[in-house]
Amino acid sequence: MRFTGSDDLQQRRPRARAGFAVKLPSLSGKVQTVLGLVEPGHLGYTLTHEHLAMNYSSSFLPPSPGQAPLSDGPIEMKNLFWIKQNPYNHKENLLLYQETDAVKEELLHFKAAGGEIVENTTTGISDMNTLKKLAEETGVHIIAGAGFYMGSTHSSQTQAMTVEQLTGIIVDEILNGEDGTDIKCDVVGGIGCSWPLAQSEHRVLQPTAQAQSQLGCPIIIHPGRQSDSPFQFIHTLQEGGADASKTVVSHLDRTIFDTKKLLEFADLGCYLEYDLFGTEFLHHHFRPEINIPSDNDRITRIRMLVDEGYEDRILIAHDVHTKNSLIKYGGHGYSHILKNIVPKMLIRGISRDKIDKMLLANPKQ
Repeated sequence: MRFTGSDDLQQRRPRARAGFAVKLPSLSGKVQTVLGLVEPGHLGYTLTHEHLAMNYSSSFLPPSPGQAPLSDGPIEMKNLFWIKQNPYNHKENLLLYQETDAVKEELLHFKAAGGEIVENTTTGISDMNTLKKLAEETGVHIIAGAGFYMGSTHSSQTQAMTVEQLTGIIVDEILNGEDGTDIKCDVVGGIGCSWPLAQSEHRVLQPTAQAQSQLGCPIIIHPGRQSDSPFQFIHTLQEGGADASKTVVSHLDRTIFDTKKLLEFADLGCYLEYDLFGTEFLHHHFRPEINIPSDNDRITRIRMLVDEGYEDRILIAHDVHTKNSLIKYGGHGYSHILKNIVPKMLIRGISRDKIDKMLLANPKQ
């Protein structure tokens, strides 16, 4: 995840405005981590959609009648399986930000395996100081995301802002720092979108496109849970001036199931992200009509995309965002792909050079 070349940046230079300075040439060809700029060649295996310090309580769903008492209280061995099947029905499970020590321990192991993280938690539900501390104490390169998540996290102040004001905030988070800190973001995202698209979410897409047009930075989109959603958002972003070739569409493993439709979407030129590795449960609470694929299903789908020639457009991750995903609570953690998925990909006929594209080369673009 890096900024475009200096010539392109010079052409896209935004007008200086109150609140942030324009320093684009210094970002050319660099990756901006929470600790500062690094050369892309210094990055190891990179997971492009994770969360390290997130408050996801806005997505709490009351459990079905008769199970209400299960939503409260601590996470214990006796309720772990229920939480795995109902991760959004348990209040404490959504407070990943409380687990900094457990996340740190996992990142130390992850770093030993050569890993880096793109952290997709945005304004209002993130903690930039914690991200900086984790990077300092583990050595993992952490790349933070700017912008705005789902409409349910948009404050009344955010909803009242003009497109220019929203654009200014996103640009400022990249050039000067997010949430009143001097800790800078590198990507715009994850930008949260529902289906159908909420009004405030639609308004955020134009500033997202304008920020990318000005800075040349990547965009990461969290699409709505419907197969037409990724198409809608790519077209909307393009209309606003965004570059599809520098846009990542997340969660395709729970969004587009039809092969013909997936290949049609792949032809739009964006990055195709399969980022729910390790997540397997029977009932998808936000979209009950679908079956969440298994990790074997994800590998099979990725093998198909590789065979069709799209290996330069594939990214993979876990999207850890709840406590039960952590090893501390019996989950798969941040090293599952490197320890378990990569060996299985090799068994399933995906070559090492193709895997390295997904984890090394593609994220550096």
